[in-house]
Amino acid sequence: MCGITAYCGNGFALPFLMQGLSKLEYRGYDSAGVTTLEKDGLKTVKCKGRLKNLEEKLQDFKMEGHVGIGHTRWATHGIPSNLNSHPHTNDDETISLVHNGIIENYRELKEELIQKGYHFQSETDSEVVVHLLDDYYDGDLFEAVKKVLKRIEGSYALCIVSTLEPNKVIVAKKDSPLIIGKADGAYVAASDIPALLEYTKDVYFLADYEMAILQENHIDFFTHEGEPIVKELVNVPYDLEAAKKDGYDTFMLKEIYEQPHVIAETLRGRIVNQKIVLDELNDIDFHQFNKVYFVACGTAYHASLCGSQVLERATKLPVIATVASEFRYNDPLVDEQTLAIFVSQSGETADTLAALRLAKEKGATTIAIANVLGSTISRDANYVLYTCAGPEIAVASTKAYTTQLVLLILLAYYIAQELGKEIDHELIQQLNTIPQYVENILKDHSIFENYAKMLENLHDAYFIGRSLDYASVLEGALKLKEVSYVHADAYVAGELKHGPIALIEDGSVVIAVATQPHIAAKTISNIQETMARGARVILLTTHGEEVKNVENTYYLPDVVPTLQAILVAIPLQLIAYYTACIKGCDVDKPRNLAKSVTVE
Repeated sequence: MCGITAYCGNGFALPFLMQGLSKLEYRGYDSAGVTTLEKDGLKTVKCKGRLKNLEEKLQDFKMEGHVGIGHTRWATHGIPSNLNSHPHTNDDETISLVHNGIIENYRELKEELIQKGYHFQSETDSEVVVHLLDDYYDGDLFEAVKKVLKRIEGSYALCIVSTLEPNKVIVAKKDSPLIIGKADGAYVAASDIPALLEYTKDVYFLADYEMAILQENHIDFFTHEGEPIVKELVNVPYDLEAAKKDGYDTFMLKEIYEQPHVIAETLRGRIVNQKIVLDELNDIDFHQFNKVYFVACGTAYHASLCGSQVLERATKLPVIATVASEFRYNDPLVDEQTLAIFVSQSGETADTLAALRLAKEKGATTIAIANVLGSTISRDANYVLYTCAGPEIAVASTKAYTTQLVLLILLAYYIAQELGKEIDHELIQQLNTIPQYVENILKDHSIFENYAKMLENLHDAYFIGRSLDYASVLEGALKLKEVSYVHADAYVAGELKHGPIALIEDGSVVIAVATQPHIAAKTISNIQETMARGARVILLTTHGEEVKNVENTYYLPDVVPTLQAILVAIPLQLIAYYTACIKGCDVDKPRNLAKSVTVE
């Protein structure tokens, strides 16, 4: 979720670069840096940590260049460090760049460049680009950039400056955001509109496979092949808050729609040649464990319920998922042969932190799953894996949940892989297709808005499912009650006749999830029991299941059953969202709730 800024104009570059990076802090980052083109060459200042660390460091430097680039980095390749921070510079410090995205073929390019004598200062994939530029430069930077773009694979937004051609910034884009602004006496660029608004509201939207050359009073646009193109200048009537919402009415809706991207971010680099790569856990010998605990609260607990079932099936180890506040006080059976996995979006959840410390006291090996780098849980655990959801502003968690599911499924199969168990290769293959499936489901938003209308005048709703679907309906019910204040309960479908069916009456709404083939027919049978008592049913299922008389049925894409837990989360989130909107609720800030629960 990196942030990029660039400036070329008649003023000092540094003020724009820094204010822009501050406007992009909401995207999340673990290091920051800037390069300006000074009279005596490139001057680069960068450091690990928050933007204020960079601001303090800059007080020791005089930077008055009129051309510059800036960056905030979210670590993927290489730990957060000064050397891994952007901008990256070639050996003789004549070319510098910032990069947002992933260079998928960086390993082979890096080996090629090392053989040519290039020295790498960082562990990042981005550094290969600056050395490739150096290798290809033959008196024309633009031509060198074109050649580099033909070699690199993956996603990128690039901003490049050089002492060799000092009065310009060259930018290029593919699958990562980059917006260019026309300011007073300058052209500026950034990865999101908020970074531009203090200087201009007149912008160009760069499309994939397009490039631009920014100069003080001139800009040229090209295809990646170097063919000139014409771009329309657009005036954006945003204030800063609206810009952060990126055109969406609420942060919750924005974050729902960010899920294809953040799931892809969480997956990137994790599957190589049909093997799961979790280098952070290389030091663990998983053969030492005779049981596993998953510990979490709220939405993270629902992700853990799913993850625990996947891990148990994949490894045949006994696995227990428990709520953190219960784990602390139930004297859990934890010792040196226990693996304990703690899941928290914020990394600051008080009950989860206390449970983590208890597990460590008892000798367990601990792994944290967190979304915030440098959070307490990530520091206290023996090992940490990060989701790449980026900052979640809305109180109700959406993209953090689905990225937790993705990472927990990866973790389950990584442990199975390390234990020498048979791996579901079809699942591993399909994981990388999940972002596209999520994108396709989001296109059906009007269907889920119509389902939400069924709840407009109701105070209660009932969710049912079995196996992994039970974890899904628990989360669906939580989302609905959090944002719409509809009282929603989730039940194991087979338990209906043991009491809850007494609540079903004419007009009740039952939301059923039946995506697991070995028990879907049983859940669908339970649906018929509720319909016989007057319930109106919304069914989320898969093709091939026999469904009778259920008018509101949505068929999810055909993927491995385990991965349905990720996909079905999207309709459930949208049903909750639209119900809240219909009822006029404050979707982003539900009453009585906080984003991070930092007290017991």
